[in-house]
Amino acid sequence: MPPDAPELKLAGQPDSTPDVIDGVARARLYGEPLFTLPNDLYIPPDALEVFLEAFEGPLDLLLYLIRKQNFNILDIPLAQVTHQYLDYVEQIRTHNLELAAEYLLMAAMLIEIKSRMLLPVKKADTGEEAEDPRAELVRRLLEYEQMKLAAQQLDTLPQIGRDYVRAQVFIEQTMVTRWPDVNIVDLQSVWADILKRAKLTAHHTISREELSVREHMTGILRRLQSAKFVEFADLFDPSRGVPVVVVNFIAMLELAKETLIEITQAEPYAPIYVRLAYSPT
Repeated sequence: MPPDAPELKLAGQPDSTPDVIDGVARARLYGEPLFTLPNDLYIPPDALEVFLEAFEGPLDLLLYLIRKQNFNILDIPLAQVTHQYLDYVEQIRTHNLELAAEYLLMAAMLIEIKSRMLLPVKKADTGEEAEDPRAELVRRLLEYEQMKLAAQQLDTLPQIGRDYVRAQVFIEQTMVTRWPDVNIVDLQSVWADILKRAKLTAHHTISREELSVREHMTGILRRLQSAKFVEFADLFDPSRGVPVVVVNFIAMLELAKETLIEITQAEPYAPIYVRLAYSPT
């Protein structure tokens, strides 16, 4: 039997059809080889059935029925749409009862809306006309259609794995020299850190000056010899620096200790004067 030839099997009977019957037989019917298909062969309508769950929910099915027949969504002919909707629900109910439950709920809503439209219209307590029973359903359908169109627009965008593939290249890093990426901000930060550390490790060299207390004592005595009184501040020269002033002050204290000079003051807060000490002869 050719590999693409159909094969008919009878329930309850073992398959004894050989692989090839005279090279042209297509099947075995009631134990007899069948070389050609009979002209009056009857195939039941439900012998081959393909069912596709093409709708994502009750609103999707209802919107499909409305748009397919170009109905005005703001003025839905509920009788015709409900009839078509129930036909579809009846088909899916025989195959998937759980899936049909959601659609049955929408069918009940359509029947309720249709029954409310058949009743006389009553005005509201405020005197205004009652709202159309289809208003809430229309609002839900419009919102669902907007979301569906947005999803379709997003689906048209290129997606990785569907429209393009991300290229991946593996390179042995030991064979390629990779230099670090450094920007100007990193360089500024590193340079500021170097300057900060340089200030912490800076060296200050102090030059040592040889100063003699005895030499300054001689200088003070020499100056006092030419003047009877000398004001205390005039014996110091600030321009020569702090070390010289300090040594000069120590020399003056040493002279006062050895009673070679006298430091006098006429009254509190009056100027201080220095003079040579003398003993009455």
